[in-house]
Amino acid sequence: MALVIPIFIPHQGCPHRCLFCDQHRISGQTAPAASGQEIEATILAWLTRTRPERRARVEVAFYGGSFTCLPLARQEELLAAVHPFRQQGAVHAIRLSTRPDAIDDERLDLLVRHRVSTVELGAQSCDDSVLRLSGRGHDAAAIATAARLIQKQKICLGLQLMLGLPGENFRSLRHTAATVIRLRPDFVRIYPALVLRDSGLARLYRRGDYRPLSLGRALAWAVYLKKRFDCEGIGVVRMGLQPSVELAQALVAGPYHPAFGELVMARLMLTQTRRLLAGVPVGCRAALVIAARDQSIFRGLKSANLHRLRQLGLLDRFVLRTDPGQPRQTLRLAPENAIGRDGQWRHAQENQCGPLSAGRNALVNSTSSAATDNSANSHPCSVSTT
Repeated sequence: MALVIPIFIPHQGCPHRCLFCDQHRISGQTAPAASGQEIEATILAWLTRTRPERRARVEVAFYGGSFTCLPLARQEELLAAVHPFRQQGAVHAIRLSTRPDAIDDERLDLLVRHRVSTVELGAQSCDDSVLRLSGRGHDAAAIATAARLIQKQKICLGLQLMLGLPGENFRSLRHTAATVIRLRPDFVRIYPALVLRDSGLARLYRRGDYRPLSLGRALAWAVYLKKRFDCEGIGVVRMGLQPSVELAQALVAGPYHPAFGELVMARLMLTQTRRLLAGVPVGCRAALVIAARDQSIFRGLKSANLHRLRQLGLLDRFVLRTDPGQPRQTLRLAPENAIGRDGQWRHAQENQCGPLSAGRNALVNSTSSAATDNSANSHPCSVSTT
């Protein structure tokens, strides 16, 4: 995992104030942005106090503002402060975020000259109506244009999406998902829209003109996007906002949870567990194999997944096993380890238990489909929890 050195430029550069925005509180930073000299000092301090093995890959990340909306001279100052470390090989990558309508050839030439590695676009939605109602100041065509320009320069492209903005419904969410898939970004971040104090959404919320998503619906929408993107090989690197004191103090309403991403993964795991266990004959049990580090999301928050499996009558159809070689966020049945009600282990093909229809054959059949590959682990979508 890369060592990320954060450089905060809170709300600098952006000419808009979108309805959902309170960038100071979202980023947890309210201090003025650093000068070039202060950035150099920050990088040096991080490198000095970090163990050598953690410096194998170092990334400088500019957070909290629309970087390319800054005047070119200011962008030059910020990037030039990182340049010596890049030249020396002490810093291996530079990451920044910006608005789709703040990308053009001139700005990209500057980024390429300073060897910027990753640009994240705050797309939020790819539906023109949702963008207009949210006060974004650009349309979906601007997102597509910016994405193609960035990809043309061989810069890693990330898209940030926000769930539950004004005017969004599941139909527009599906449209956004399809558009993102056509754009083929390298990765995506997914955030639920929150009502923050002093934001435009807070004014609409107080007037009764905006209702945020419930936590349950936000999770369901995030699950849908995660499954779609994973099956298309588009990595989802984060779901939910980073918890901070500032965010907690500013939160008025909305589907906030400090472990939002883990809740999404737990729902995905439950869905796939139910699908696999449906193929286990009544009266038999099979070994359900997961990665050791996935035990928490398998169980769910406060063991919610286990309670649900018990309600469905599926809890007694498996014995949980962990495998150090199992990819994260996937699960599989091990039919050769099926056991009967008497506790005796039997081969799955024995008559006492019969074949496990969701076992190995499901793996083989799913790979014949056109859309089978998972982004991180190359396991078929029909078998992976993602």
